Amino acid sequence: MFKFACLFMCLFSHAYTWGRGDLEKYGPFQIALHSNLIKCDHDKTLNLDVSETDVYFYDLPRNEVETFHINDAAKGILAYKELDKTKKFIVFVAGYKSNINKKTEERVRDTFRNYPNSYLIILDHSPYTNNRQGNIKSYERSVKYVHYIGKAVGDMLTELANNGISGKNIHCIGHSLGAQALAHTGDTFFKNTGNKIARITALDPAGPCFSNSLIEEQIRSGVAEYVEVYHCNAGGLGTTSVLGDIDFFINKKGSTQPHCSTPLIPGIFDSSKAAKCNHRACIDIWTSTVSNPNWFLAWKCDSYKLFKNGSCAANEVTIAGFWNPGNATGVFYFSTDGYDIN
Repeated sequence: MFKFACLFMCLFSHAYTWGRGDLEKYGPFQIALHSNLIKCDHDKTLNLDVSETDVYFYDLPRNEVETFHINDAAKGILAYKELDKTKKFIVFVAGYKSNINKKTEERVRDTFRNYPNSYLIILDHSPYTNNRQGNIKSYERSVKYVHYIGKAVGDMLTELANNGISGKNIHCIGHSLGAQALAHTGDTFFKNTGNKIARITALDPAGPCFSNSLIEEQIRSGVAEYVEVYHCNAGGLGTTSVLGDIDFFINKKGSTQPHCSTPLIPGIFDSSKAAKCNHRACIDIWTSTVSNPNWFLAWKCDSYKLFKNGSCAANEVTIAGFWNPGNATGVFYFSTDGYDIN
């Protein structure tokens, strides 16, 4: 009862300082996450078991899929009869409350179905990141497992590398908690092999329990040859921190997306839905670029205000998304206005 009272007071104390954009980001769970009601534990000495994490290995052109527990995944992949070690290995790690049957995973599979010379690997870590204990307790539990999930992925990729699959052919993509887990994947791979994964793409890395944590707990520049970060719900479910070799802030300050807006005076639960919509939008925006190599032009800029008023039009430009050439660094902004993402 005391926790609910604290949550109620916290909600209204925050409300006095909200602007309209904030109303589109926050609901009860988000307020709890940004208060002291959430216990954020990044302890790396717990030796937590994540062996029930499932690895789905897709050879999409052949319409074949193999499933392994993570500790056996590298061995299983290496035994795949048609394995071509020179192909690109695309690894996707989703976030809190996700599983292999969710819309996000379906979107990723559909996105890479016709992408040539590649394999797709999707992690299902839902035994450790579900919400069966309620959102607050389950999120606390999930945060504890982030390091161990990321490390297990790093160990799996290490075994692949030790058997002839180059880190230069590995591209890891993570959303939310999955994006933060990839920091530990990159760290582990480098410690084990002395080489780095070619690229890590972090889609709206989780903010709660990470924005104020040590940098070693977060996705960041240096854990891969190139780390790109995309912000869609910054300050809500996503982090506001600039972390990568390049950080893209999408649409309004990288915090709210056009199709996720709520009414002028929204209900609390409408706001919570908007936060989830904004957070997930990074997946739709980024995956839409795989089949559209010219989407999206992004401009280097010091602030959203300067970008919006056109003051950065003469600045450095790069392509955001899957086809980002990987030679630009710094903070970039882009808009999705005029693009049919779906």
